Amino acid sequence: MDRYLTKELIPPFLFGVGAFSSLGVTIDAVFELVRRIVESGLPINIAIQVFLLKFPNFIVLAFPMSTLLATLMTYSRLSSESELIALRGCGVSVYRMVYTAVMLSMVVTGLTFIFNEQIAPAANYQATMTLEKALKSDRPIVQQSNIFYPEYQEVEQPGGGRYRVLARLFYADQFDGQKMKGLTIIDRTAEGLNKIIVSESAQWNPAENVWDFYNGTIYLVAPDRSYRNILRFEQQQLQLPRAPLNIVERSRDYGEMNIAESLEQLEVERIAGDRQKIRKLEVRIQQKMSLPFVCVVFGLVGAAMGSRPQRSGKGTSFGVSVIVIFTYYLIFFISGAMAQAEVFSPFIGAWLPNFLFLGIGLFLLMRIAER
Repeated sequence: MDRYLTKELIPPFLFGVGAFSSLGVTIDAVFELVRRIVESGLPINIAIQVFLLKFPNFIVLAFPMSTLLATLMTYSRLSSESELIALRGCGVSVYRMVYTAVMLSMVVTGLTFIFNEQIAPAANYQATMTLEKALKSDRPIVQQSNIFYPEYQEVEQPGGGRYRVLARLFYADQFDGQKMKGLTIIDRTAEGLNKIIVSESAQWNPAENVWDFYNGTIYLVAPDRSYRNILRFEQQQLQLPRAPLNIVERSRDYGEMNIAESLEQLEVERIAGDRQKIRKLEVRIQQKMSLPFVCVVFGLVGAAMGSRPQRSGKGTSFGVSVIVIFTYYLIFFISGAMAQAEVFSPFIGAWLPNFLFLGIGLFLLMRIAER
């Protein structure tokens, strides 16, 4: 029975992957690439390369949809042709019949996780870089103001405990894509001596891994808070971390990072202190975790809905699949938006649609088993 159900489930699943991913990449990427070819002179070979790099992202989105389509279509056909009734007459429970679909859905969940973590983010980032390189974008990386970067160090207490204290505070008025401007740095890393650095501008020197400061003053402050010395300079190299530049550099988009990279970016955003970006990234990380498990939920829902006694064709199954998918993603976007608005926690905002549809699938399954 398991071999038979597996053989019946795989063809509609592959059809769904091809159909949904092709439709998605056509709507999202093809029209934009055609416009770039016509308006910006994008070479056709580059456009084809970007198109292929965009495909893995839509395959990830197609996996859950295809799971729903395959289970609903397969179990609906078996129900309409009385094969499920025959199995129940042989003593096979509804739960056992649906078990095959759920197990296959778990396999698809693993594939979705692999694509979503290892393939799609790297492909999306490569597509963006390829497109920007081909269009020879000369725009500055980014322009930001009020760049704030605190650096802490742990200090041991006399009683043996440890606590964090501010070691260095980096502030810049703005970043124009090349230089930091209007800088003030408070440096407390040297024991018994504090430094206050005020500079007109500074630029990262990648060759020597130092900052080049221009037109500034260094104030040396003694432990008794009196000025020990004042040094003025036109150019000065200082050994400071590159982290402030990491904050303002062009970071990857949410779809271009896997979970590990997203967590690293979250730490950078927490240092920058942008509450809105922090919350949005927290929600996106939870959504990345919840997305693969939609396959199991859709597998259960599709198998439960298809197992009802009915007389329906493939067209009806496809239509029902579209309605269920639309309803799920509508709830997904609404709950995600509410999580970003801090109505829900990031966990609830990302996982609520899964829990809701899982409950619906279990309810339908129990109703059918009682008949």
